Amino acid sequence: MTELLTDTQVADALQHLPEWHQDGAKLARTVEFDSFPQAIQAVTRIAEIAESENHHPDIDIRWRTVTFYCTTHYKGGITANDTSLAQEIDNVVEQLRS
Repeated sequence: MTELLTDTQVADALQHLPEWHQDGAKLARTVEFDSFPQAIQAVTRIAEIAESENHHPDIDIRWRTVTFYCTTHYKGGITANDTSLAQEIDNVVEQLRS
């Protein structure tokens, strides 16, 4: 069973996720892509990953700016599933920017 991370564990995880920050009970990252189609491409790839893992981020799309929020809703906070998903989001963003 996935357990909530302590504040110390979240801080430690954020050391490896430099583009992310804690926003209350969730991790957050905002990315500005080169174009709207590229932003949608990123969201589509991340949706596929999230669906395969049955762990879905909250996503806010504003033209080419996308904000991702990772939280485990049924636990009411941040778990290892969220830090893992944040890393996978970083990987997708990095691939699209290469």
